Amino acid sequence: MSYRKFLKKMKPKEQRKDLEKVEQKSIGTSITENLNIIKQKTGNSPDIIIRMLTFSHDPEVSTAIVHVDGLVDNPTINEFLVQSMEDSVQEKLEEKDLFKVFSEKVVAVSSLETLKDWDSLFLALLSGDTVILADGKNEALIASTRGGERRLVEQSDSEITLRGSKEGFTESINTNTALVRRIIKNPNLWVESMNLGKQTNTDLSIMYINGIVDTDIVKEVRQRLARVNLDAILDSGYIEQVIEDESSGLFPTITHTERPDAVAGNLLEGRVAIFVSGTPHVLIVPAVMIQFFQTPEDYYVRFPISTLIRMLRVFMFLISLIGPAFYVAVTTFHQEMIPTDLLVIIASQTESVPFPAIVEALIMEVTFEILREAGLRMPNKISATISIVGALVIGQGVIQAGIVSPAMVIVVATTAIASLATPNYDIAISARLLRFAFMLSAAIAGFYGIILGLIMLIVHLASLRSFGIPYLTPLAPLEWKSLKDTIIRGPIWSFNERPESLHPQNPVRQGKNQKPLPPLKRRMVRADTKEGDKNES
Repeated sequence: MSYRKFLKKMKPKEQRKDLEKVEQKSIGTSITENLNIIKQKTGNSPDIIIRMLTFSHDPEVSTAIVHVDGLVDNPTINEFLVQSMEDSVQEKLEEKDLFKVFSEKVVAVSSLETLKDWDSLFLALLSGDTVILADGKNEALIASTRGGERRLVEQSDSEITLRGSKEGFTESINTNTALVRRIIKNPNLWVESMNLGKQTNTDLSIMYINGIVDTDIVKEVRQRLARVNLDAILDSGYIEQVIEDESSGLFPTITHTERPDAVAGNLLEGRVAIFVSGTPHVLIVPAVMIQFFQTPEDYYVRFPISTLIRMLRVFMFLISLIGPAFYVAVTTFHQEMIPTDLLVIIASQTESVPFPAIVEALIMEVTFEILREAGLRMPNKISATISIVGALVIGQGVIQAGIVSPAMVIVVATTAIASLATPNYDIAISARLLRFAFMLSAAIAGFYGIILGLIMLIVHLASLRSFGIPYLTPLAPLEWKSLKDTIIRGPIWSFNERPESLHPQNPVRQGKNQKPLPPLKRRMVRADTKEGDKNES
């Protein structure tokens, strides 16, 4: 029987009196009534642990500590908190205020605070803190004892790099913010915390570097988060979908990462990071399109190598976007563009195929998407087998059955591999969806349809904004100083200023004359510098 049904069978006066206890905002002075309220509000759940303590005090005062099993660090409670409470009372038997004694002597926990309302008490209790109640006190002492089983810091599975840090974020928001603080040891690295979700009360933090980030961006982030009124926040994707500028588009306007070094690099450029408890994916705003083709490893290698790799990623993205459409347009409308020998081979292969090129492409693309989704959702040991066996068996089967030509299988397989070369999963999904639209336009109008689709796509991208920043920045609008970190990655010593589009308070990123010099020129520069200092003095 629920507590509400139990109240209906009570007498009216007793019912009103007990309801007032449950709904009251402030904590009462009776420890028995306070503990009953905690039991009633939590449904007398077995994981709510209540321990009664009685100290030799004059007069004796009953004390209780309440915590949630699995959310706290049990050694901290048993070995430090309770023991420190007993020792503190023994040292100051004449002190009448137990909470004052505890606050002065209990130093084994990271923080102690006093609360007087039930809402704050339950939020702290269900967050992993320990609640200390004493008879005769209309307040509760909250001890920070958050712990429990957590996943250790491991390498990110979705953002693997050969060089650089191997640490990845976890589901603990405190661990994630600490990983970034290990990289940026700056007191201007500020963190603001809040709770979102009417039922879940999910912890959320925003992080930025004061003195670098544009205050208007931080203000906009605060305003958008303040408007969030969801029932639950189970992942950072909930936040992403309600604060982005364009939620109905195919292209993401907010990026996310599992790497602390990636967050640190974006913070140093003047962006804001949003941490959500329970997920290792940290949101970064604002985001521009070129970011989705960059990885932290690009800055750890020499710039010629990084530039070539970025160009390869953009080229693979274009193949994954219009590869099958290009083949459909050439074989359907523009056969004159194919060399004669190759055209004869393709014609002989497609002679026994009963479907036009567009139908072949749709059959193979849908089949590969099914295999990709099946391999993604299956256990790791089975997914690789399903992907390899499925691709080989189905590919060979459709060719022998005469449903699809071998050339179409090669084109679709190349397109699938090219989509995997895109470093960001969100932008790769956008290309996979738009690929079908480009294939249909190519089947209708050939190259003219592809070109028209590309023009419409560029116009759409130019209209997008991410927290007020144009999506195609620094290409449109054009920013000459920021072009060195787009498809072409300039040398590290040339990154003297931060991106202009972010309007950073401190645009200077590093000092000048960072370019490495040969030993002879270096000595000449030092001599000129010393002589100039003497003349100034």
